[in-house]
Amino acid sequence: MGTFKAIRIDKTEKGTTATLTQFDEAELMDGDVTVRVEWSTLNYKDGLAVTGKAPVVRRFPMIAGIDFAGIVEQSSHPQWKAGDKVVCNGWGMGETHLGAYAEKARVKGDWLVRLPDNISTRDAMAIGTAGYTAMLSVLALEKHGLTPKSGPVVVTGAAGGVGSVATAVLSKLGYHVIASTGRMSETDYLKGLGASEVIDRNELSGPAKPLAKERWAGGIDSVGSTTLANVLAMTRYGGAVAACGLAGGMDLPSSVAPFILRSVSLLGIDSVMCPIAQRQIAWQRLGSDLDRGKLADITTEIGLAEVIEAARNIVDGRVRGRIVVKIG
Repeated sequence: MGTFKAIRIDKTEKGTTATLTQFDEAELMDGDVTVRVEWSTLNYKDGLAVTGKAPVVRRFPMIAGIDFAGIVEQSSHPQWKAGDKVVCNGWGMGETHLGAYAEKARVKGDWLVRLPDNISTRDAMAIGTAGYTAMLSVLALEKHGLTPKSGPVVVTGAAGGVGSVATAVLSKLGYHVIASTGRMSETDYLKGLGASEVIDRNELSGPAKPLAKERWAGGIDSVGSTTLANVLAMTRYGGAVAACGLAGGMDLPSSVAPFILRSVSLLGIDSVMCPIAQRQIAWQRLGSDLDRGKLADITTEIGLAEVIEAARNIVDGRVRGRIVVKIG
C-alpha cells in the first residue's frame, strides 16, 4: 500500500475546502475492482462539489470527481481482469463514494462499463458524464418516436458540456438543431458543431405562458426552471422534452397545459443510477454517432492541479464544451 495524488474535500466550520494532496491507498473504500485512473473530466456537478456551491458531497473526507476512465489493476469480480479498459460514471462517486480525481479508484465491478474498442480513455472523458447524459437524452427522444422528420429539436445550455455533445450528436443524426445559449459570442462554435440555428436564451428566460407558439418537436434541456417551462410551452403537439440538468434552478414554473392540451411528454434523464444495460447502449452509440473531430474541437485538457480553479469557472458559466483532466 502506498499514497497517491488526489483532490480531497474536507468539511470545515465555514463550509468545505478542496486541496490537492496525497491520499493513503489503505483509506480507499470497499470495492472488488481497483482501477488505475488515466483520465477524468470536469462536469457542472463536479464544479458544485469542489467549490462547495451546493451540498453534493455527503461524506467527508471525500475524493471529488464523478467519473473516470482507466485500466483495471486488480479485480476479484468475475467480469473484470487486470488490463481491462473501463469507464465509470455516477453511482455516488464524488458524493458518497471516493471519486475520480485521484490516481487510483476502488469501486464495485457492477458499476463499470467496458469501453468500446474505438473509444480511448481520453475520449471517454472528453465525452464524460455530460456527453453520456446527452446520449441518454437522445435515446429517450428516439424511444418516444422522434425522428429528424418530426421537426426541429431545441438544445438549451448549448455551449456547455451536455449541450455541446447533444448538438453534435443530433446534427450528425440529421436533426435540425436549434441551439439556445446565453453566450451569443459562441454562435460560430455552435454552428461548427452542427446547429442550424442559434437563439439567445433570453427568448426562453421570461415567465412562461401556459402555451406559446409551437416551435419544435422536441428538446434536450440541461437548464431547468423557467427555461424548461418555456421549452415545454413551445413544444409541438405530441412532442417530447428530455430534462437532464438544473443549471438554471430546480424549480419548474409551468402548468399542465402542454401535457393535456398538446400531449407533450417530459422525459426525466438520470445518469447516476442508470441501469448498466442502458449505459452500454449509450456508450456504443457514442462510439458511432459522435463525430470524433467535433469531440476534439469542444475539448480542452488540464492537469489535476488545475481542477480547483476550473471548477470555479464552470460554476460561473465561463467554460465552453468539455474539459478532460489528465490523471496518470
